[in-house]
Amino acid sequence: MPGFELFGDNERKQVQDVLDSGVLMRYGFDGNRQGHWKAKELEAALVERMQTKHVHLVSSGTAALTVALASAGVGAGDEVIMPTFTFVASFESILAIGAVPILVDVDDTLTLSPKMVEEAVTERTKVVMPVHMCGSMADLEALQSICKRHNLLLLEDACQAIGGSYQGKPLGSIGDLGCFSFDYVKTITCGEGGALITNKESYYENAHKYSDHGHDHFGSDRGAEQHPFLGYNFRISELHAAVGLAQVLRLDDFLAIQQRNYTILREALSNIPEVTFRRVPEGGVENYSFLNFFLPNEETTRKVHQSLGASGIDACFYWYDNNWHYYRKWEHLTNLKSLGSLPKEVIDGLPDYSKSDFSASDHWIGRTISCLIKLSWTEDEVHQRAEKMVKVIQEIV
Repeated sequence: MPGFELFGDNERKQVQDVLDSGVLMRYGFDGNRQGHWKAKELEAALVERMQTKHVHLVSSGTAALTVALASAGVGAGDEVIMPTFTFVASFESILAIGAVPILVDVDDTLTLSPKMVEEAVTERTKVVMPVHMCGSMADLEALQSICKRHNLLLLEDACQAIGGSYQGKPLGSIGDLGCFSFDYVKTITCGEGGALITNKESYYENAHKYSDHGHDHFGSDRGAEQHPFLGYNFRISELHAAVGLAQVLRLDDFLAIQQRNYTILREALSNIPEVTFRRVPEGGVENYSFLNFFLPNEETTRKVHQSLGASGIDACFYWYDNNWHYYRKWEHLTNLKSLGSLPKEVIDGLPDYSKSDFSASDHWIGRTISCLIKLSWTEDEVHQRAEKMVKVIQEIV
């Protein structure tokens, strides 16, 4: 998956343009730029690629989620429904604006269960935030229906799923807002960076101001800009945007490599009766960044995962024990560990997750192995990997 695997002359050229101009900041210094506006160019490329009206770049995927929520008016005490399987940034971004993360079970898509989302909606719910983990999507049609019925915002966290689609539309472009991460290990990378996309002009106007200390970006004189509201610093630099610009122009090539490698592995594992695969909603196309498969039970899955590692097969993850991506190890959320005092609205509104029953999620995640699809593998290497994986799994199941 990581775009850094294929860094080359295109990335070096874009970065050198910035170094030659000496302007590393995305705003101002017009006369020194030598015509280079890498952040603007990357935003324009993403507008076209994501089939959306507005794109705003920020410093990370976490920043994208935070800015998206704030730009849509989400704030103190508002509830945001999110999955038990995601990256910790999902609840961090919610807590950062004083809102309340409401964890909800995942289903066999490994993403938000629409049934559980419906049961979790309250009068305080403001947003449903599906996370398209490991390159595939939630049941977006069902979630859209829930949001429409309850007048809720749909915010797609597509940080791991750029290049995937649903019913012919790019992931991230289906909800009211969509967010992407361009960190070092994403399909395309800026080194560090992120973006939010939307078709609603007011959200975009709020976003580019909020992410730059509330500057309105009116006119060319930065010193004359006004501050219509409070904001913070979530800016991306021109250096990071330059890397991303080179990478987004290579996205189709990256996706083709991922699909080839994914298909070889999946076809090999499909010959094992005990192996099944995550459900991709009808009309959905993965970005093929991970191959996710289920084994019959937790005990077998643990043995297979351990044996894969012992056999030298790297980049296979058992999320059930992972402290970044699954609720079981989020003790800082469960125990409300913070350097400062959390807002009263959060403390009063947050469920006691130490007593929550997420056994429906455990049923799926406890039996899942997720294999990263690397861009740097040769076709021969993938076939060899597939043979080893089949041998390891068959010896155990």
